[in-house]
Amino acid sequence: MSKELTANFLKEIPLFNVLGDEDFNRLLNHAEMCTSSKYDFVYLPDEAAKKVFFLRKGCIKIGTHSSDGKEVIKSVLYPNAMFGELCLVGEDSRIDFAQSMNSHVEYCMVDAAIIKEMIQTNLKMSLKLYELIGSRLIFAERRLESLVLKDARARIIDFIKDSIDRNGQRVGFEMLIRHSLTQQDIANITGTSRQTVTSVLNDLKKSNLIYFNRKSILVRDMAKLA
Repeated sequence: MSKELTANFLKEIPLFNVLGDEDFNRLLNHAEMCTSSKYDFVYLPDEAAKKVFFLRKGCIKIGTHSSDGKEVIKSVLYPNAMFGELCLVGEDSRIDFAQSMNSHVEYCMVDAAIIKEMIQTNLKMSLKLYELIGSRLIFAERRLESLVLKDARARIIDFIKDSIDRNGQRVGFEMLIRHSLTQQDIANITGTSRQTVTSVLNDLKKSNLIYFNRKSILVRDMAKLA
């Protein structure tokens, strides 16, 4: 990908739109566009954490594995999302994995060291970073609360609502989520089983609250989805 296209993409990232020309060009010199295929890992646990990533195209899942080897998906990221950012606040080696979910995924990786230098001298940039990390913490707390306090059906509905909030598209009076998740992925996100996900989705479909197929979920009425 050309440097011009990389620059245009980075200018869309909220963390960088407060930079002056000199700092932005310096950042650009430490940025590299990459591509990956479905199921490729961007990084794995225990790898050195020296890069921050910004998703341009496709979806990435962030996850880990439990002691019994079960995959736990912590979040699913969509274009313009930042990931791997914990290296900016003390992470030396990765504790999670990041994996591509589409046949063609594009992302930009930037040296963490250059971002650290910039946030030390640019107050606006450091505030943007705190906002981004703060929003991630709020999302993580909301998910933890859902896992601890709610039953399987409510957790799956919360997943649908969160997906709408983060990546939904309005289609008339309805809301559409385009995704690359299997029902097992949804189970790994919501702490349920694939069979439970299938049962709940089918029940919501029979109630005419949603319509779904392998690549999308259409929510017919957000107010009634409860």
